[in-house]
Amino acid sequence: MRILSRKFSRTSGCLLAAALTVAFLPSTANGSPAQASGAHGPRVSQSAGAVTLDVPATHDSPGYSLSVPKSGQLALTTRRSGHTVLATGPDALRFTSGDNTWQHATTLTGWRWRDGVLTLTADTTLAGTTVEARVTPTADRYRLDWDVKGAGATRLGLTYGLNSAGHWYGHGETTTPSGGPYTDQPWPLDAGQVEQDDFSAASYQMVDPFWYTQSSAGLYVDTGDTMDVALNSGGDGLGRFTVESGSTYKATVFVESTPRDVYRDYIGIVGKPRQSDATYEQYAKPLWNSWAQFYTNVNQEKLLEYATDLHANGVDGHTIQLDDKWESNYGNMTFDPKAYPDPKAMSDQIHAMGYDFGLWVTLWINLDSANYQYAADHDYLLHDAADPTKPCTVTWWNGTAGIVDLANPEAKAWYQGNLQKLMDTYDVDGLKFDTRFFDDHCTGRDGNTRTDYQRLGSELADSYDLQGAGIRVHWGSAAHQAGFVIRQIDKGTGWDSLRAAVSQNLALSTIGYPFVETDMIGGSSGQPAPTKEVLVRWAQTASYMPLMYASTSPVDTIDATTGQKVDYDQQTVDLYREAIARHERLAPYIWDQVQNSLRTGDPIVRPLFFDFPQDKAGYTVGDEWMLGPAVLSAPNLTSADTRDIHLPPGRWYDVNRHTTIKGPTTLKAYAAPLGVTPAFVNLHAKGAVEALRALR
Repeated sequence: MRILSRKFSRTSGCLLAAALTVAFLPSTANGSPAQASGAHGPRVSQSAGAVTLDVPATHDSPGYSLSVPKSGQLALTTRRSGHTVLATGPDALRFTSGDNTWQHATTLTGWRWRDGVLTLTADTTLAGTTVEARVTPTADRYRLDWDVKGAGATRLGLTYGLNSAGHWYGHGETTTPSGGPYTDQPWPLDAGQVEQDDFSAASYQMVDPFWYTQSSAGLYVDTGDTMDVALNSGGDGLGRFTVESGSTYKATVFVESTPRDVYRDYIGIVGKPRQSDATYEQYAKPLWNSWAQFYTNVNQEKLLEYATDLHANGVDGHTIQLDDKWESNYGNMTFDPKAYPDPKAMSDQIHAMGYDFGLWVTLWINLDSANYQYAADHDYLLHDAADPTKPCTVTWWNGTAGIVDLANPEAKAWYQGNLQKLMDTYDVDGLKFDTRFFDDHCTGRDGNTRTDYQRLGSELADSYDLQGAGIRVHWGSAAHQAGFVIRQIDKGTGWDSLRAAVSQNLALSTIGYPFVETDMIGGSSGQPAPTKEVLVRWAQTASYMPLMYASTSPVDTIDATTGQKVDYDQQTVDLYREAIARHERLAPYIWDQVQNSLRTGDPIVRPLFFDFPQDKAGYTVGDEWMLGPAVLSAPNLTSADTRDIHLPPGRWYDVNRHTTIKGPTTLKAYAAPLGVTPAFVNLHAKGAVEALRALR
């Protein structure tokens, strides 16, 4: 194998151009290189100003180039067809060492092209320290691995200029200065500010280290460590992706023709769902959970009255699920006898109304629980990261707790034995698992990592009927392939939260979790009860999502801030029932999309530009979405009676006005009073006939 390499100083003159052709390694569906050969593979050349890696186009990849300047600060610029699609920003490769002061790579000092890997070396702002970066190209992406040499690094980070790639998407649920993820979810990401220093597989927020762009580039950071992610923080226009570790920084940059192709590349790495944990009925009908209706102020009498009112008013559903505060103490897994004098009779009455019965559960055992000392004595709890000789204790919204260690087979068997006894005794059909399976204050048993505990939690939950409530596992192949329904983090009860719920579902769907639902219809974070308008609009919105996750009754509810009963009028009940009926009519079409996701990994809920990448207007539309290939949903997410609606190219059937419209076009001030939910069918798309049957 021939080697092409150069060493040069800042004062070097123009170097002779050189290039090397090597065997080309195209990517396969699972993201790993496949053996192939050809005369027209990647090559490296240099000019007076830069070292450039060129990867030619193939029949299914557009080709790209990566250039690195030979003077000035180290930078990486990725181009497709001569146009920049992704470029690093200031302090492109940065790190901390010793006193935690940020340092960064400066001038390129040498490069080498050997065995299909371009190795770059650069000086840094820290004396005696260099950076070595290795670029490994394949047809539609390149791997970027880099290390600090000469000092012990504690953090490594990449910086990109956001505007180099157009708009940014991905990430998952965002922490923002404007209330995210509860009342704010910027779409696109660069339209707001994301500041998330606990971006991790152990985070309660659903996140993945994957981002993609309007320019059809993408970034995947392959790490199990906690990250600090900042996008447009303080309006700086930068994306900073920092790993809280000094180990090799491992990233993959995708270069494709469309954003959807980038998404498919990522799914090729993490995997598509092998199943859906929800049944057809759970897709077709709502799940009714007690949380937002009562929060922790719930008991047997209230739950039965809740179920009876829903049933009497013809508000359909498949399950009544009792959420938080049924236990005598958290972790006891026994009913509080004062609040629930006869749990079996309660279960029987719910079943008699035609509902399944479910319970909220957690692996977090409070210190005042009778089970805590037993679990601690038998080494059933995760150990403390700072002092592994004692159990880890964590603070949550219900007190201080230990966490059952799923990496201990005896602990898992003990926990599941308690669950099974509870389910058998009270005829419990399914469970809602809440909180997390790991916490960063804890240490894993026998070398198990954060992502291992996501896998262990997935395996535990997968042995139960989750009743359409799913679980919140993420980050890694186990989470993606498990195929759980993903429920959003708690939302507020206002219009801002409804809008955040829509864009958050777009974000979650397009990082590889196709079976999404909004938070409980109407919100669930302890704010004043939702107004009639918010509750109805939320139900209408959810009717065009894969599943409907409900709590606040359209008959009446309790305002958590005052404790007072709130009565809704008959129109609220009627419009909520109408939304449920529409969703049930759409169920055959939605079920087809579930099967397609299992085959392909494609999302069900997706932004307009996934299906219409050439339609530039669609890249900033965050209040409309495609439900599969045939249905465009554009519900009203504000208090106004009208809204503007963008339709991409195609022939669209307006299901409310019964007219056909040619796109692309924008329908200005489309009339959408409370009883109207704007939606359109793409007449030339697969599934259009079934969608028309449901929506006409």
